[in-house]
Amino acid sequence: MSLRIPSRLDLLGVLDRVAQTLCERCDFDEDACAQVSMSVIEAGTNAIQHGHGRDASKAVDVEFHLGPEELEIRVHDDGKGFDIGKVNGDVTSPEHLLDARGRGIFIMKACMDRVEYEFGPTGTWCRLFKRRPRKVASA
Repeated sequence: MSLRIPSRLDLLGVLDRVAQTLCERCDFDEDACAQVSMSVIEAGTNAIQHGHGRDASKAVDVEFHLGPEELEIRVHDDGKGFDIGKVNGDVTSPEHLLDARGRGIFIMKACMDRVEYEFGPTGTWCRLFKRRPRKVASA
């Protein structure tokens, strides 16, 4: 499933609802659903604020891929990317505890099984991965 939303923070609820619906279909528990939802909202927020500078004329593309083993969510913006080494500091260290920003990637990495970034001429892709729960065989 793919969707495109204008770069407006008030539309992140759409991503949240789609993520919640997919998580329920994947039999994720309530905690895992919340983790996926929070990560999708963070990735969308980053695309809107950093990738597009809140320019509502630009669109954020989001793809949800439901595989047999995992859920993959891809969030794309037209931004030039960033140096991941400069934003991946220890946000839990005392000197960063009062920072108003900079926790999004940390949150996504804590909530998801894997977070990857791809930077290219068409923009930035944030890829979020969450393993699907294993089905227990009935006796």
